[in-house]
Amino acid sequence: GGKWDTIFTALASRYRRQLLVALLEHNPQDYHDVDPLDTVTYSEAESEQLQVDLLHMHLPKLDELNYIDWDEGTGDISKWPQFDEIAPLLKLIDDHKDELPDGWL
Repeated sequence: GGKWDTIFTALASRYRRQLLVALLEHNPQDYHDVDPLDTVTYSEAESEQLQVDLLHMHLPKLDELNYIDWDEGTGDISKWPQFDEIAPLLKLIDDHKDELPDGWL
């Protein structure tokens, strides 16, 4: 259960799913100039709260799970080697995003 629990925790939030799928496309160490807010879709009403949630909840959680390395000081994001564990599932989600229920990605 351990690995699956970690994967499902990472994927539990729509914003984390979007962030992780966006990271699929990027070179592991080359994500320094991207704003995490640009990788997720949100409404204007969500914008301010989401910024707080990304910084205090979603990015720290993905860092804690060892999928990303997030530097709180600089805002830099890079993939940890463990990202490879979740990548096939992210690719599956990305490849089938049109078939997923609304709001899933």
